[in-house]
This record gives sequence, C-alpha cells and structure tokens, in this order.
Amino acid sequence: MRIPLERHSSKAVYLQIRDRIRRLIETGALQTGDKLPSIRALAENTGVNKLTVIEAYNVLEADGLIAARPGSGYFVNPTLQPKSVSNFAPPQDVIVSEQPPPYPFEEAKSGAFFNHYMASLQARSSPGMIDLSSGFPSDSGLEDLPRIARRAVKQVTGSLFNYDNPQGQLMLRQQISRMLVQQHGMNVTPEDLIITNGSKQGLSLVVHYYVKPGDWVIVESPTWHGMLSLLYSMGARVIGIPMTAEGMNLELLEKNLYTYRPKLIFTVSTLHNPTGITTSQAHRQQLLQLAERYDCVILEDNAYEGLNFEPVPAPIKALDRKDIATYVGTFSKTLMPGIRVGYLVVTGKHYQPLVERKLLDDLHVSTVSQAIVSEYLASGHYRHHLAHLQAQHRQSQTAMLAALQKYFPPSASWTVPNGGTFLWVQMPAVPMAEIYQQALSRGVFVAEGTPFFPGQQGYPALRLNFTLSPDKIERGIAVLGELVQAYLSRTA
Repeated sequence: MRIPLERHSSKAVYLQIRDRIRRLIETGALQTGDKLPSIRALAENTGVNKLTVIEAYNVLEADGLIAARPGSGYFVNPTLQPKSVSNFAPPQDVIVSEQPPPYPFEEAKSGAFFNHYMASLQARSSPGMIDLSSGFPSDSGLEDLPRIARRAVKQVTGSLFNYDNPQGQLMLRQQISRMLVQQHGMNVTPEDLIITNGSKQGLSLVVHYYVKPGDWVIVESPTWHGMLSLLYSMGARVIGIPMTAEGMNLELLEKNLYTYRPKLIFTVSTLHNPTGITTSQAHRQQLLQLAERYDCVILEDNAYEGLNFEPVPAPIKALDRKDIATYVGTFSKTLMPGIRVGYLVVTGKHYQPLVERKLLDDLHVSTVSQAIVSEYLASGHYRHHLAHLQAQHRQSQTAMLAALQKYFPPSASWTVPNGGTFLWVQMPAVPMAEIYQQALSRGVFVAEGTPFFPGQQGYPALRLNFTLSPDKIERGIAVLGELVQAYLSRTA
C-alpha cells in the first residue's frame, strides 16, 4: 500500500495516513474484509514510527472503518450502518431557587453529591458490581504508564525538595497552550494558564472569585451535581435553564438574564455532563453574545473535550475577545482520574487574583503529577491514548444504544453523544429511587437523575456510563429494563 505523505504539511502525519486509507475504503480500492498492512510494515513503508501508525489505525477504528482482530491484525469493516439518532425531547421548564440562604446551605448539607461519590467508590470496589454511574473513561491503554512515570520522576527529582510555582510548571503550561492552539483554536499563551488540582479545584477557585452569597447563577438543567453542591454551599441562588437536544434553551436564557441579572453562567459546551450534548458553533456564539449584553461572566467546563468521536466547534473561550469567559480543562477524564491535573484558561485582569487564590488554596499541584502529564504530552503517548479511547468508547457506546433499544420501553428517550463516557436517559413516570435500590440489590449501580437538577426538581432520568465491556453493558441494561418494564406493567 502506497501512502504519499507531505512532510511539511500542517496536518499531522497520522491524520494524513488516516485520510489516505479512508479514501481507499470509500472508493472501493479496499473492500470489506481486506487486511491492512501490519503496523510494522506500514511504518517501514511510510518512514514513520510505529506509534504514528497505531494512532492512524486507532482513529480509523474509532470512525468504524476498520476493526482489530486479536492476533490477526486490522481489517476493513462492512459498510457502516446509519448512525443512531437521538429522540431526546425534555420538558422546557425553568427551575428557579427563589428561597435565599439558609435553604441552599441545607440542601448542600443533604449531601447528594457526597453520598453519590462515596457510593460510587464503594460500588467500584464491590466484586461483581456493574457500575454504570461514573464519568470515568476506560482504564485500558495505559501499559506504558510505569515507564513514562519513571522517566518523568527522574527528570524532576531535584525539584521535589522545593515548592513550585502556584500557576504550574512552565514546561507543562507551554505544552497545554500548544495543544489548545492546535486542537481547539484557542489563542492562549502559557501566561494564560493555571494548573489546578483537577478541574474541580479550578471550578471552585473561579466560583469563589466571582460569586457571593445570595448571587444568582445560571446553570444548564440538568447539570453536573458537583457544581450544584458547590453553589449551594456558598449560598448562591441557582436558575436552571432547560437543555434542548441542541443545548441550553437560549430563548429562556435571555429572559432570565434580563429578569435576574446573574453573576455567572456555568456551561459545559462539549460533551455536556450529564446529557453528553455538544453545542454548535452558532449556539456558542449566541450564548457569548447574550453574556456580553447582560454583563455576565461564563465558566466553561469542558472536562471531556478530547474524547469526542468527530470534530467539535471551538470552545466559547476561543471566541471571547472581552475576557468574560474562563475555560476549565482536565486530564482526569482523558488520561486517568487519579492524576489530578487540570487547568484554567484565564485572560486579562482576572489571572493574577486567581493565581493568588490558588497559592492560598494548596500552594501548587503535585510536581510528580505535572511531570507525568508533561511526559505524556512530550512523547506523543497522550495523543495516542486519546485515539485509543475514542475507538473503544465508540464501540461501547454502540453496544449501549443497542441494549437500550432492546430492553427499555418505547416511552424512554436518550441522547446519542458525539463521544465522552456517558449518555442521558429520560425515563417514563417511574419511581427512580425505587428503581435505583432494586438495581443496586441486583448488582447494578446507576446515577439516578434527581441530583443533577437544581433543587432536585427535574424529570425522571438516568446518567449511564458506556465505557464498560459490551457484556457488562448488556447485563446492566437488561436488569434496568426489566425493572422499569415490570413497574410499568404493574401500574398499567
């Protein structure tokens, strides 16, 4: 197989290989069942290293064009089936927490986020438990971690006996800024970045900087329940703008911006938590314009960016010319949760105050953790790992969509995300707390939807993680479907 490469092109070599093989498949030059050259053979033929070929094959696998057969190699897949289409159409009800503190404090003390977090840890350590609740990626593809970690620690050994910069190591900030420019079109420099202890610390720093007790904050409804607990613990008042299949309802957003004049809009524009929805470029531009018009800052939390199957629009922060948006990213969801390395993109006058708050919070992020992430980025293993996760997650998402279609009632609807780790199921009128407990007793742990809504006032729903093996997905969804169908039969 001849694959001409443009060595001076701005397009990465692995993408050039991907595009060439894609064209060969689409034109029929490569037929269903044809075997592709081995990784070693194609690397030698094109004059690239094997890691580059692996990346190209991983992306083709994520696109569904080829499939790996253990011990045999890579083969062209049959003609792709039409993509699954979302039938998600939730009610468009705005949720307003009218009551001032102490109501929000009491709700935070109810421990919805804390209880779910602890229950999730217990579920993941319980033998035989099928955990469909988490937002974690697959834990495969990290075979090189011990070697990368040893090399990283060796490079920073001399720094371990000193404190580091609160904004993070310069090398890592340089690498992240290049990644954001190349992959997301964000015009940022290392001086716009603050390395944080996961995205959670970044979110907390920003919210405490902008929001005071009694302030109104707008969130998507549903939204990440950790943010709700954080806001309530501070005494903020929350407005939940309903999600449509395209993202936050912008017409309702403008009405509530006009009425309440909130301090901050919290949004997840790419692979939204918990629905998995990714907004369009036009939606992002309009949201930014509304925020500018009503003098409201934006906190954009794109923790799952990089796990998308297909290209996504540039973040809202990339469109921001007035320093009103702060972007939060993390390696917890794209590399490994325990590494606890995230980052803020902060431009303009807000940067220095946030660095000072970071210093008071914990001095700096672990030097070792920063070094490991830096080594992943420098060696190319991070990009390879993302391609691996994209391929694996696409296959597991397909398995979950098929299982939902097979076992769930027609009255249920769900999103079909462009990547990430989970999807959102809008359920019929069933008692979700009861279904949750019954599923748990049968070895299936799920994230029930109530905590994801402001004031826990939403419709019945589930957030389901699809990064498990197809076998576990099939068994878990079968149990849930059986429980829901049984309840509907009893009450028919």
